Amino acid sequence: MKPWHLGNTTVRSPFRLRDGLVALSASPLQGHLRGKDQEQAFRHLLGERGIVGLGHDETYSVGRKWRSALNKLGFLYPEVSSASGTSQGEVGPVDMITPNGWRLIQADTVPAMQECFLRALAAYYIPSPQERKCDFPVFSPLRHTLAIMVELEKQAGESRLNFIEMALIVQFTSSEEIPADIVKKVLILRERRGAASDKRKFDREERQEAALRYKYEVGTFNDYADTNLRYLKATGLVQSKGRGVSLVTEKRVFIEKLIQDNRLPDSDHQYFTTLCEGAWLPTDDRDAAQAVLDDLLNQLHRCGIPFDMAGRPTDTPADIAIIRHQGEKILSELNEEDYAARQATEWEEIVAYMDLIITKKNKRIFSDGREIEIPKAEAPAYFEWILWRAFLAINGLANKPYEARRFKIDQDFLPVGTAPGNGPDMIFEFETFVIVVEVTLTDNSRQEAAEGEPVRRHVADLVSYYARQSGKPVYGLFIANRIDSNTAETFRIGVWFTRTDDRMRLDIIPMTLVQFRAFFEALFVTGHVKVDLLRGVLDDCGDLRCKYEAPVWKTAIANAIQKKIHGLKSGNKKFSSLIRSEEWG
Repeated sequence: MKPWHLGNTTVRSPFRLRDGLVALSASPLQGHLRGKDQEQAFRHLLGERGIVGLGHDETYSVGRKWRSALNKLGFLYPEVSSASGTSQGEVGPVDMITPNGWRLIQADTVPAMQECFLRALAAYYIPSPQERKCDFPVFSPLRHTLAIMVELEKQAGESRLNFIEMALIVQFTSSEEIPADIVKKVLILRERRGAASDKRKFDREERQEAALRYKYEVGTFNDYADTNLRYLKATGLVQSKGRGVSLVTEKRVFIEKLIQDNRLPDSDHQYFTTLCEGAWLPTDDRDAAQAVLDDLLNQLHRCGIPFDMAGRPTDTPADIAIIRHQGEKILSELNEEDYAARQATEWEEIVAYMDLIITKKNKRIFSDGREIEIPKAEAPAYFEWILWRAFLAINGLANKPYEARRFKIDQDFLPVGTAPGNGPDMIFEFETFVIVVEVTLTDNSRQEAAEGEPVRRHVADLVSYYARQSGKPVYGLFIANRIDSNTAETFRIGVWFTRTDDRMRLDIIPMTLVQFRAFFEALFVTGHVKVDLLRGVLDDCGDLRCKYEAPVWKTAIANAIQKKIHGLKSGNKKFSSLIRSEEWG
């Protein structure tokens, strides 16, 4: 059997598909994506929106692969082969956005987006009508994998499926094998790996052996497994567990009902229709929806969270869905508060992520085998996310962690896109002051044009808001890998005029990520984790702005931060905050 994969290995981050759909929905290219010129135009559209990089691509394969990914998951109407037994007219116009595609575009919360991916993957069967030459039976890879994880929990005590187990076993199986037999293979591999003294060597040799056995390139195993795990997580039913995934506990009843539905499409026409409309889910049935809600209410009760059902209608699946979404939101916020409380103990990982942003690398493996990664296309989102985590680690927040960020996160607390452009990236409110944080990866002369006005406007809006609400002073903190002097000069002048021409002073301090990283690390290495120390640095840097123009002010900011760090380090062993002295300017 050949390996299967969900989604598309070119578009490994599923949520980026939504960005592509949004761009396409406002473009005349919708319905016109085939042929060299159209593929080239689609690629340029994605590049102009910052969704893909516009590198060298003579074949314009990016446009073709994005179209294929959207067709495969039913977000665009696929081209129907004449041999499929149904006509194009019965399915829909080729490459136009489908009902489930429009549902994904209109989804404004992560759970709503995840439901679209869930409906897409629940409708996806392999081999599809276009792949009927395959030598294995039609099956749902989503339900198949979930059933294996449920069986893993029965046999091993937890549902965790490791990366290497997906790579070498699960993605080479189908419904011809029962989950119990597949789990036995998984556990044998797990036991052998556990006995190996060098895990990385073991994994490498196992992949090489599998490559010879299945006649595939070694890299294919990891590429497919990585894609499969990413798309599984996009459904919201599984979450990261080490270098693998486990079932989301809150969704266990739903998962069991989903895998019980093992009906196959009875015709090609039904397959395509369901794929484009989005699959039926257990919560579309009133009794099943009630069972899922009852389980959720029990979870809330076990967490000591009261939830009043008095007078709430539960006559239809839609009525129940409203209540379920509210309960899931409460649990999600509770989990995020627990996550925020853990950040102080994870400061070293936070520093490591900052290093990846600084060095523009995408992966780091720790000595204990843990691995962190920043997908290349998602670096801007991870930049915001890691600063959010840094402030959660410093703690002292008066607002909730989900109120401090304006970007969305998934069930693993990982970023789903960047903050929308109608406000700041993050707002951290403390007892006596507020810090508005804006970040950018732009480090050339365009930085001032892209960031100067929006950052000042966002800070000015919050200065006005807090002046009315509490009188708390508002600081702006602008962080980039390199601060352009024109940007620094804009913030140094620090003036904003309201619509009534009232002059407003803005305290916005530009700081490189190297500088912030060094100060952040110093707080934890020395055990002086107090946000007032950061406020002190911002005050010191703000006091210097009247004395110098931008180039010298940047140097003065670097010196002020270094001085504060040296004060913190007194009596402590030297640590590795200062990467290179020239990076401070």
